[in-house]
Amino acid sequence: MSDGTKWSDLRLRLMSAALIVPVALFCIWRGGVLYDAMILLVVLGMTHEALNLTRGALSRWRAGLFHAWPLAALAAAFKGAWGPAIWIAGVGFVFGPARWVALAVVIAGGLSLVWLRHLPEVGLASVLFVIVVVVVSDTGAYATGRIFGGPKLAPRISPGKTRSGAIGGLVCAALAGGAMARLAAPWDWAGGLVWGAVLGIAAQAGDLAESAAKRQAGVKDSGSLIPGHGGLLDRFDALLAAAPLAALVSLAVAGRPFWSAGLGDLARSLFSSPAGLG
Repeated sequence: MSDGTKWSDLRLRLMSAALIVPVALFCIWRGGVLYDAMILLVVLGMTHEALNLTRGALSRWRAGLFHAWPLAALAAAFKGAWGPAIWIAGVGFVFGPARWVALAVVIAGGLSLVWLRHLPEVGLASVLFVIVVVVVSDTGAYATGRIFGGPKLAPRISPGKTRSGAIGGLVCAALAGGAMARLAAPWDWAGGLVWGAVLGIAAQAGDLAESAAKRQAGVKDSGSLIPGHGGLLDRFDALLAAAPLAALVSLAVAGRPFWSAGLGDLARSLFSSPAGLG
């Protein structure tokens, strides 16, 4: 493969990122209604793509209900009713097993990003930590995979991914986590390294899971909304896996960044009721 072919989609990816990233960062920084509205729109778009990836057509009214389902969950979360929001995600089985899984994944990702941003004192840092780790992991995997090549990671699922790319992405995720934790001093940067690596693993797993879903559906991309990236699910598949993990860990360290959680915090949280989910 020539160098030109290897990097043929990089320019388009960068152009798309140059348009999307500033808007997203502004919404994340401002928080509040602006951030919630961004998550709502993204979740609605991912829900539409998820429905298209599942086999079999739904009637018009059931398709409308499918799209409204995550909106109801997010509306509950915006009011602080986290229990009902999670319950809504859990009863999506009425749409069938495959659609239920797709719906649950999208809702879990949306709820997690809302939860993290609404955390007192550490909300902005928490969302930025997850997003930076996921983006750096993806970029590191993309770059190292094309530079070093080598054996495929999971050729039956995603022929383009290599083991060198997976290792490069994991190392980059850990370093990004450590850097983000250091910027948010006085929190321990070593915890950032560890949780950056853990989120990096989750991100790559989410990427592979979406690739498997696309392969089963017989499509290359989940959509075409983002030039160079495909659809929203193509861009945010890793985030849908990493954000829920970060949100769960945050329950163990109320008032502190989730990446400061140690084994003791996680063990204690197993024997206590999560706060704020009523």
